[in-house]
Amino acid sequence: MSSKRDFLTIWDLTADEIECLLKRAIELKSGADKNKCPLIGKSIGIFFEKPSTRTRVSFEVGIYQLGGQSIYLNPREIQLGRGETIADTARVLSRYLNGIVLRTYSHASAEEFASHATVPVINGLSDLHHPCQALADLMTILEKKGKLNGIRLAYIGDGNNVANSLIEASALTGMNLTIACPEGYEPDPDVLENARSKAASEIIVLRNPKEAAGRADVIYTDVWVSMGQEDKAEKKKAKLRDYQINGQLLHCAKNDAIVLHCLPAHRGEEITDEVMDGPNSAVFDQAENRLHTEKALLEFLIR
Repeated sequence: MSSKRDFLTIWDLTADEIECLLKRAIELKSGADKNKCPLIGKSIGIFFEKPSTRTRVSFEVGIYQLGGQSIYLNPREIQLGRGETIADTARVLSRYLNGIVLRTYSHASAEEFASHATVPVINGLSDLHHPCQALADLMTILEKKGKLNGIRLAYIGDGNNVANSLIEASALTGMNLTIACPEGYEPDPDVLENARSKAASEIIVLRNPKEAAGRADVIYTDVWVSMGQEDKAEKKKAKLRDYQINGQLLHCAKNDAIVLHCLPAHRGEEITDEVMDGPNSAVFDQAENRLHTEKALLEFLIR
């Protein structure tokens, strides 16, 4: 029996595997193999510490469309919420399930869970990484631009988990990534250093959002205040006020640049209605592509 594969960060895939997954996701989106059910008879646990719209619905629908069963695990309704260890929970759930999707506050918890689970574990989001989102981002860019290698991607705003996964995705696919963020809100330094040591493309962090957006093929943003950071909201918003994606900033990019946002959006803060609902926006295609890339990932991991 082959050893199980986890998907906790983008580095858990090779460049060739990403290429194959994106090709498969595009096939699935087109309706190819719509009657194929590789997960028939299999059960996937969905364990979420955080509220979710896209991650939960896309995984539950994807599992169903692949013939499997999803089981939602609320931490307040299982024994983990009453003191059972992560290790014991992972060991037990591995006896019942064929795979587990986690959405946790702490990336260390996801790593600990995966180290004790004997079935594939997928990181649906942690404080440090959001790799499932990055796969959907790559698919959207590939659909709209026809390639990844050489694409100029500008990420504007808080250097959060989404930014960390985009850094890794850029390093593996040859995209040139420029991140504009205020001082103190940079991406994780270890993620950045590791990616730069492996990337053939440029990965730059600077302060000026207009400079980052210049000649960009893709402009990307995320909320300024993530879940669990509400106590820092006013301070963060004040620091990030000049990092809004609006018509003026979009004008700095290429005329055919696309705009991405992983959602949910706080309209009027990190992005304006004018841009999000405008002709350059690919935000809702990007959201849909969560479903297709996650189906391809489930096919790949769950044997």
